[in-house]
Amino acid sequence: MKIGINLGYSGRTVELPLQQIKEAEAMGCDSVWTAEAYGSDALTPLAWVGAHTSKIKLATGICQLSARTPAATAMAAMTLDQLSDGRMILGLGVSGPQVVEGWYGMPYKRPLGRMREYVGIMREIFKREQPLAYDGTHYQLPFRGEGSVGLGKPLKSIIHGRADIPIVVGAEGPKNIEQTAEIADGWLAMLLSPLHFDRVYREKLDAGFARAGNGKSIDDFGIYVMQPIVPGNDLDECRDGVRPYLALYIGGMGAKGQNFHKNAIDRYGFEDATEQIQELYLAGRKDEAAAAIPNELIDQLALLGPKEHMRDQLEHWKALDIDFTLLVGLDPRNSSRQLTLIRDLIELL
Repeated sequence: MKIGINLGYSGRTVELPLQQIKEAEAMGCDSVWTAEAYGSDALTPLAWVGAHTSKIKLATGICQLSARTPAATAMAAMTLDQLSDGRMILGLGVSGPQVVEGWYGMPYKRPLGRMREYVGIMREIFKREQPLAYDGTHYQLPFRGEGSVGLGKPLKSIIHGRADIPIVVGAEGPKNIEQTAEIADGWLAMLLSPLHFDRVYREKLDAGFARAGNGKSIDDFGIYVMQPIVPGNDLDECRDGVRPYLALYIGGMGAKGQNFHKNAIDRYGFEDATEQIQELYLAGRKDEAAAAIPNELIDQLALLGPKEHMRDQLEHWKALDIDFTLLVGLDPRNSSRQLTLIRDLIELL
């Protein structure tokens, strides 16, 4: 197992704990991840971090498909990869219908098909084997649809970049995870329980590897896990620190019947609890929703408490005999404590 740093996306201002990132890099942290929602973008902060570091991998977790065309994302990835001497990991995700249609003004339908075409186009751009021509359901290059002036022609990237820039996809649903195993180099996972990995995920991953062919397997595949981590001597107090986060994702991220995070936890067998949590949260009773989260679920979805308890939890991950990278949040407001946590995790691993 390796350790990465998750910077997330900004609040009202963009704050990057550069000194702490440098210290984490010196400790041997694998990667640093930036994100975007509908505020700061994922790429600009990552370029800033890359300019102040030399070894740590630079990853987007995630770039939203609807924010850019496949060519624009490929251009940004190749540019960052060259400027950083080959440290780029391109994380992609479809986001959700509220953001896609509400912020970007784009249709959300058929997200799996859009992801497949998006990744396919970027692979062709990275390889530079021939001028790009693509006739898909969602993307056509050159464009020949309504409004075209008919002058577009296939083009090949001017920049000669790395042909195998890693592409990682954020996925939660079974079909999305299977497709991710087929078309991507890695999976960005959240709300992942090691106790249910074999039952819920391994079959879908193996099916995707089989469809990809060429002997692809989990040994060739990166799995990056956004795991809430709250150290402390009082286990119940640490659990309480995670409750608002889990209540938000289970109850408030998405509409009723369209919440991918809740659906993921339902597959672990917590349907009764998640129904109650969502009902309370959507009714505005957020504290009650947080209090309704079972301790058993919290312990499966977060690393918590004293070192001894965290060591026991990590054994569940190690028993799977798979390479994982755990992503630790690095909050600019409390980064010194997070650095201590990273040191402790490296010692436990």
